[in-house]
Amino acid sequence: MTQAQPNKPAPLTPPAHRLLPPPSTAAHLPTWGPGEVARPDIGPESTRFNRDLSWLQFNARVLHQALDERTPILERVRFLSICTSNLDEFVMKRVGFWLAAREAGADPDKGEGITPVEMLRTIRQTFEHTEEQQADCYNRLIRPALRREGINLSKYAELAQGERARLDTWFAVNVFPVVTPLVVDEGHRFPFISNLSANLAVLVKDPTEAQPVFARIKVPPTMPQWVRVPDEPGTKPTPPGLGRYVPLWEVLAANLDNVFPGCGIVEAMPFRVTRAAETPEDERDDLSEGNLLEEVEQQLKRRKFARVVRLEVPREASPGLLRQLTEMLELTTDDVDPLQGLVDFRTLNEIADLPRPDLKHKPWQPVIPARLRDKSRSIFDEIKHGDILVHHPYESFEASAQRFIAEAASDPAVLAIKQTIYRTNRQSPFVSHLIKAAESGKQVACLVELRARFDEGRNVRLAQLLEKAGVHVAYGVVGLKTHCKAALVVRKESDGLRTYAHLGTGNYNPSTAGMYTDLGLFTCDPNITQDVIDLFNLLTGRSLKTDHARLLVAPRTMKSGFINLINREAQIATAHAQGRAPAGGRIVAKMNALEDRQIIDALYKASAAGVQIDLFVRGFCCLRPGVPGLSDNIRVASVIGRFLEHSRLFYFGAGQPDPLDGDWYIASADWMSRNLDGRVEAACPVRDRASRATLLRLLQIMSEDRRNAWRLEPDGRYVPLVPRPSAPADSPEALGTFAALMNEARAT
Repeated sequence: MTQAQPNKPAPLTPPAHRLLPPPSTAAHLPTWGPGEVARPDIGPESTRFNRDLSWLQFNARVLHQALDERTPILERVRFLSICTSNLDEFVMKRVGFWLAAREAGADPDKGEGITPVEMLRTIRQTFEHTEEQQADCYNRLIRPALRREGINLSKYAELAQGERARLDTWFAVNVFPVVTPLVVDEGHRFPFISNLSANLAVLVKDPTEAQPVFARIKVPPTMPQWVRVPDEPGTKPTPPGLGRYVPLWEVLAANLDNVFPGCGIVEAMPFRVTRAAETPEDERDDLSEGNLLEEVEQQLKRRKFARVVRLEVPREASPGLLRQLTEMLELTTDDVDPLQGLVDFRTLNEIADLPRPDLKHKPWQPVIPARLRDKSRSIFDEIKHGDILVHHPYESFEASAQRFIAEAASDPAVLAIKQTIYRTNRQSPFVSHLIKAAESGKQVACLVELRARFDEGRNVRLAQLLEKAGVHVAYGVVGLKTHCKAALVVRKESDGLRTYAHLGTGNYNPSTAGMYTDLGLFTCDPNITQDVIDLFNLLTGRSLKTDHARLLVAPRTMKSGFINLINREAQIATAHAQGRAPAGGRIVAKMNALEDRQIIDALYKASAAGVQIDLFVRGFCCLRPGVPGLSDNIRVASVIGRFLEHSRLFYFGAGQPDPLDGDWYIASADWMSRNLDGRVEAACPVRDRASRATLLRLLQIMSEDRRNAWRLEPDGRYVPLVPRPSAPADSPEALGTFAALMNEARAT
């Protein structure tokens, strides 16, 4: 992404105090919108939205991407899959929580006045509505659109006799040998059902017995879940990415006579169970580093057998078979989720991956940051000439963050490397570089967060691999998750030791760096690098340091630091109203989620003082904007689209007319209590003027976006913003944030 020239700053948008445009609607958008799900305004007197219902509203906005006909069809298919993945995560994390709260007889939330019973009822109603819309989208919009492109998603029953015969032959050769039927009778207990696995429940009638018996078959997870109907022998082969596709479970169900030879199949139905993501023991904060590795390994075993909190079945499921299944799983009818569409929309990723580039977004190739294009020049020499801000995926993660560690590992002048790892992929180049550095005699330390949700197993194996290679591995601060994204390189140079740092908003994960928008800063500013040294001393050793020269570090200084900055803007707004300051209070913040009550209360007070506040919150937002007397001056937007908006960016005007003279931060943390109070996080100031201009341009583009943006209303509805008829086709307003930023990156 091009860095704007520091001597030509642009205003935020005229008028400068207001970023987000008023809401509007468009006839070409689907009539159904996320505002029709259960709104998160629990009680008319509540000053905050309910976190969980706001979370579900976010998923409704994700589903809207599948409804939006402006998006390429296979991208819409993938959004159907993402919608289900998000709902699964919600059930694992939050439904389990509310069920435990109900069983414990927990009191209503003091701030919202809702009981666990009421919360579970509302969640269920919202789920039903979202799943109905998802099924309608799939059947009414997606399948016909795919059919027009030569991709026919069919049911087995819809096939011609010859097509069925060819599929049955394929099944007998490729699937039948790996199918394992498990019967439940006096000699066989009910089998373990793994989380989110696809299964068939079958009633089998043995002619020698009076009553049918229950059997369970796990749909082989290693096989394609969508099977293309084989071509008729002797005909021209169907080109890749075309043809008729049938769900694997339906092919399996159609061949049960071969699985249970000589028996009668009374009925069969697919089902899926969801287990809670954690047990009460998983939340312990009294673990020492010495037993953390062992405890996380035990935690993974407990989670595997955690309680079932949801049973998904087709809406037309047999009452008798369903009753047997719920009894065996020890569930009630309230735990059953009857579906109208696919039992698992996640399988549609296979369809989205078909080799049909004509039905997808054009592939995006990140550009190499301008200052890093000369590979003959050391990245450290370039950083010495000034900070470098990078914006992924518009700018290359490989040519910046990966290169930083790769050069450090091979540079003989480098004495030490330190890095945090929260999530990464299996073939992480960072791991190989750290191992190479350790084997060459460099001092290498790596903080591996073992408790990164759903990545615990991978991180345990990663920690063991690094330790075997001689890397000093630490697991963080007792009682806190380590979520900061930091790397430190100590280099011996002609004038002494110099320390270089990379601080980012996203994980050191090359895979997600191509899908998530994140910011990273390279610097050798000694005020910042000294803070990073202190941060690693906290993570790998023991430190009682509570102040830092530049960084805001959670849980010690970040929340108080942000609240102080918010309060300062309120004081500036008051002074400006009295003619004692040249500019009013100004706050612009971008994050994934906003939930912390103290931050929200500070923002309300700042709004009342006249501070103009614009918030870009992709996911759930508990702050209520635009309420007279409470949040008149606060506006909230959510941007959803091609990439996942993941970067955290904070701007405070500091009473300066030129926004480049204000205070700018990038951070690993959202404004959530779990981040600010229960994790080690870092917010880094951006002091370089050219880098600030880049951040300003990012906010300008997001503020103009009427293609991907939704505006949050005071009553909890999200209203899609749409381009004005007069908007130029190549403007950020018409293109949206993602396309506009890609265009600007290409122009560098």
